[in-house]
Amino acid sequence: MKLRSLMFSLLVGLLFIGFTSCNDDPEEEPEEELITNMNLIFTPISGGDALTFTFEDLDGQDGGNAPIITGATLTASTSYSVFIELFNEAETPTKNIGDEVAEEADEHQFFFQVSGSLNLSVAYSDTDNQGNPIGIETLMTTGDPSSGTLNVTLRHEPNKNAENVSAGDISNAGGSTDIEADFDVRIE
Repeated sequence: MKLRSLMFSLLVGLLFIGFTSCNDDPEEEPEEELITNMNLIFTPISGGDALTFTFEDLDGQDGGNAPIITGATLTASTSYSVFIELFNEAETPTKNIGDEVAEEADEHQFFFQVSGSLNLSVAYSDTDNQGNPIGIETLMTTGDPSSGTLNVTLRHEPNKNAENVSAGDISNAGGSTDIEADFDVRIE
């Protein structure tokens, strides 16, 4: 009787393992999207033509070709509304990654770091559903003529509640970098 009970328990256990390992809908970590292009569109608040900074890396971050990055010259003492576009041009048709970032706003944040003598300030213009910044839309204001680098980094799953992260400080943000680019900027 004990043998029959043991065999029955073993059979039930094996069936349970078989059913749970054949789950048709396993929860897997989603694959990160490839972002091949980032455009920063600077539109002067006081009117005028928009300027576009571009980053293009068609073979991706781990590819053999260096990205093509173009900056622009901004006007001194001017405020710009800046909008960021993200695309995957390695797919046909081109995939708009910016829409996905906006849909998953609570899981993303752009960070902006100014270096050199660049006289440029950045303020977030958009927030996620928790009131934390995203950075798809910003207000950038130039000061006196200068030059330097504007580093733009998109983080996936940053800790938006960490110290100074909501103010744009990337040092405590954590998460993983989806895309990062350094744009040369002149202010005249």
